[in-house]
Amino acid sequence: MRKAFVIASILLLVSFALQFVFAAVGGFTKPADDGAYALHSVNGMAVIPVLTLLTALFAALARAPGRIIGLAVLPIALVVVQALIAMLANASTDAAGSSTPLGLTIAGLHAVNGIIAVHVVVGVVRAARQLDRPELAAAPVPVREGEPA
Repeated sequence: MRKAFVIASILLLVSFALQFVFAAVGGFTKPADDGAYALHSVNGMAVIPVLTLLTALFAALARAPGRIIGLAVLPIALVVVQALIAMLANASTDAAGSSTPLGLTIAGLHAVNGIIAVHVVVGVVRAARQLDRPELAAAPVPVREGEPA
C-alpha cells in the first residue's frame, strides 16, 4: 500500500501541474468562449478530487500517521475553496457583466490558493516517499573532511 500511496500522490501532483497548463490554455484561447476552460474545469472538479480521495485512502491503508492522512485530504478542501473563489470572482462583475477591480482581485486569490494546494501536495509526495523508504530519511549526509559537520 505504501507504493500505491507514493504513486497516487505523484499522480495528484502531476494533475495539479497540468491544472496550471489547462488554465493557460483557457487564458490564451482565442476567441475565448465558455469551453476555453473545459480541461481546467474537468481536471479541477473531477480528476483532482478523485486522485485526492485515492491518495488519502492509500495513506490510511499504508498506516501513515494521522497528520499525513490529514495532509492528503487537505487538497479536497482547497478545491472547494477554489470553486468558491471562482464563483465569487465571476459574481463580482458590474451591471454590464464586465470585470471589476474587486472581481479581479478575488480571481487572483484563485491562483494563490492553487499555489498553496501544490505546496500541500508536494508535502504529501515527500511524506509518502519517506514512509515508503524510511532509510533514506535516516541516512546521514556525508561530510567532506575539513568541513564542519
